[in-house]
Order: sequence, then structure tokens, then C-alpha cells
Amino acid sequence: MEKAIIVEGKTSTEAIEKGLKQLKCRREDVEIKVLENEEKRSFFSILEPRIVKVEMTLKKGKKEVRKEKEDNVTPEDIEKCEENIEKFLNNFVNQIKDLEYVISKENKSINIEIKGNNSSKLIGYRGETIKALQTIISAIGNKNVVNRVKVLVDVGGYKEKREETLKELAKKLEKTVKRNGKKIVLEPMSSYERKILHTELQNSDYVTTYSIGEEPRRRIVIDKKQ
Repeated sequence: MEKAIIVEGKTSTEAIEKGLKQLKCRREDVEIKVLENEEKRSFFSILEPRIVKVEMTLKKGKKEVRKEKEDNVTPEDIEKCEENIEKFLNNFVNQIKDLEYVISKENKSINIEIKGNNSSKLIGYRGETIKALQTIISAIGNKNVVNRVKVLVDVGGYKEKREETLKELAKKLEKTVKRNGKKIVLEPMSSYERKILHTELQNSDYVTTYSIGEEPRRRIVIDKKQ
């Protein structure tokens, strides 16, 4: 049976963004039907809060296919991926002094922690270099691997520090929106960073969050709850 949900928002775009977050899928994975259009409002409802209802149906097989790909990862896939990564990193760290790495495996994924006196050079502005390095290492690691293995890269504990910074930012912005009642649109962030903000504010009594735009310019909006 196809999974369908009904979500609400002040606009159809906001409702769709909320639905995609709830279904944890992309826009092309769902069929969308606007049930109550923002343009069709009666005279008697003009003073009521603006609400748009959208029905979103997950296309048949989409969720199952993604899960199947994850479940297909075998110990042999992980072993081959780790072997590829080690070959690359052994050569990589030899090119930069005072650098070392640690590889760990968890939930059919490979985590890499790079550290050392010169590790800060690999972070970049707001982790841009880390993201690029992760893309490269993931591609190298999955060469000749049957089922793609998820590869995560961190440098000098940057991700943990960035997570704490974003959590603090979320709380400050929550207070700001609560005080002045105006929504705040943040600068573009990665899906990893957006998830931290969404999670931190998901139980807020005062604000709601949703994402707008397309990658890599996707942004979070923090708005006052109606």
C-alpha cells in the first residue's frame, strides 16, 4: 500500500517541505495534490490564519528500494572499501607532516577521523574542505565495491564542535523569533547541518523549522508557530 500523508503550511511550498521532511524523501519521490489552495479563501475566512493542506503520496517502491540498497551492504563490501581507503590515506598522510587517521566501522558505514598538528588545514571555511575530502575518499573507497558503503570523514573533532555551535545558534534564533515574531532565513547549509537545527528545535513550543531552495543553496527557515 502506498504511504500518504496530509500536511499543512502557510503556503503550498511550506507544506510540501514539511511533508518531505516527514517522509524523509525527495520531491521526485512523491505525488503531490493541493487540497486547500491559498488562493481560494472565502470572505468569512479572511481573518482566519492562512492554512494550505497538501496530500503527499510516496510513490510505490521508493522507500523499499532505498532500504534494500542499504541492507545489501556486505562485510566483503566494507572490507574492500576499507582496504581502498587505507591505501589512499597512507599515501595522503605521508604528504603532510604531523597527520594521522583512525578508521572505525559502525552500522554498515566507515568513519574516518583525521587528526594531528596540521589537521586544521583540512577543515576549510565552515567545513567545506572536509566535505570535499569526504566526497573524494568515498569515491575512492567504493571503487570496485559491489554495494556502495557510506563513508563519513571528520577532522580534529570539527563536526562535534560545529554541532554544539549550531545547537547554541538554534536556541538564540528561537528566542529572537519568539521576541519579534518575524521568521529568519539562514544562509545555505549542508543537509548534515540542517538536520542538527531541525532536531534541536523540533520540540519547540514557539517556532517551527523547514527548508527551502535547492542544493547546494538549500536554507533553513525558522518561523513562529501559529
